[in-house]
Amino acid sequence: HRLSTSDKIDQIVTNRILALPIFAVVMFAVYWIAMGPFGTFLTDWTNDVLGTAWLVEIPRAALEGWGVNEVVVGLICDGALAGVGAVLGFVPQMLVLFLMLAILEDIGYMARIAFIMDRVFRKFGLSGKSFIPMLVGTGCGVPGVMASRTIENERDRRMTVMTTCFIPCGAKMPIIALFAGALFGGSAWVATSAYFIGVAAVVISGIILKKTRGFAGDPAPFVMELPAYHAPAAGNVLRAMWERGWSFIKRAGTVILLSSVILWFLQGFGFVDGVFQMVEDNNDSLLAAVGHAVSFIFAPLGFGFWEATVAVVTGLIAKEEVVSTFGVLFPGNLTVDMAGAFTAISAYSFMIFNLLCAPCFAAMGA
Repeated sequence: HRLSTSDKIDQIVTNRILALPIFAVVMFAVYWIAMGPFGTFLTDWTNDVLGTAWLVEIPRAALEGWGVNEVVVGLICDGALAGVGAVLGFVPQMLVLFLMLAILEDIGYMARIAFIMDRVFRKFGLSGKSFIPMLVGTGCGVPGVMASRTIENERDRRMTVMTTCFIPCGAKMPIIALFAGALFGGSAWVATSAYFIGVAAVVISGIILKKTRGFAGDPAPFVMELPAYHAPAAGNVLRAMWERGWSFIKRAGTVILLSSVILWFLQGFGFVDGVFQMVEDNNDSLLAAVGHAVSFIFAPLGFGFWEATVAVVTGLIAKEEVVSTFGVLFPGNLTVDMAGAFTAISAYSFMIFNLLCAPCFAAMGA
């Protein structure tokens, strides 16, 4: 009985000892391509040329040429367009990331990961089926939570729903990319570490939840067919990439556009000497006043300044908001301003906090 090529590959890829190191290397390679030199080049181009030059400066010149009121110009260019531009700048990196994940899925490797992870998760009271929603969750937490419907056992299903959003979703990737670029020289380790910290958070919560009465008991048995390895079909891969990417772009055009406008207004106006007016320095704005009042909560985490506080709060609307908030609050060169506001350790702390805190409203609703 001769082994097929697929079985030979599986002897290595699903090997007891080698499986996890190989998975770690694969994930690192994926993030290195998406977040490393190639992805950073794409994002820099999109940010500088598309985001700043075309999306913000050309409309600004046009509006000023038509003699439009400066408040309106500021609202459109510095509010709406700068906020959306800050987020759209990361679309190329996201598409590269989704493309890589879609290829791994189509080849049949991701099915093996669920099988490998079943061995790991079982020790902590989760089933390998829980890994599939987490995989879907790398695109967006909402379909990730929905994907947990395939888990028959109710306890396992509830536990999966509660822990899925620890995995960095598509909207958390721009936050990671922004900090990796601004403070860690575009290091791929930053993104990979975020991914594995997410998995660790899932495992630790699994252990904690299993100790409570509602979740005690053995996970359901795990049966799944491993498809033979095959070359990825371009149609499937591109469709999967586009579906995930499009939901991200759609959100930038709606939710983020609206909240960037509101943010711009709040950071552009305030009470100076008891009079409500447009402020020169956004430290005098309404937004700063609210941010200052709350920021002491985050001081122990290392980012007790109002801009970071506002970004955390807007992040609850949608995680993409964190980047667009910084885009509105630091209107100059975003990466330089970020490097000035954060130290390496406080930036990493901010990033991990946003990875593990409550997900966006849409995911909570799901």
